[in-house]
Amino acid sequence: QQGTVTVRVLVGADGAVERAEVADSSGFDSLDDAALETVRARWRFVPARHDGVAVESWVLVPIRFALLEANAVH
Repeated sequence: QQGTVTVRVLVGADGAVERAEVADSSGFDSLDDAALETVRARWRFVPARHDGVAVESWVLVPIRFALLEANAVH
């Protein structure tokens, strides 16, 4: 399975993920779920600023899952 999941993230004024939802599915529930779980549990952002003050804002984040070909070792 491979594809790109676009996650819509509400970033708090402190840079923490307040909400995350799938904006555009990869077509595979397992990839969509992995992207959401990773963003919610592990990611932090630099918050947007308005007049120099950190504010919450929405951001779209594409997360690409790709299979890579392994090189054979002889």
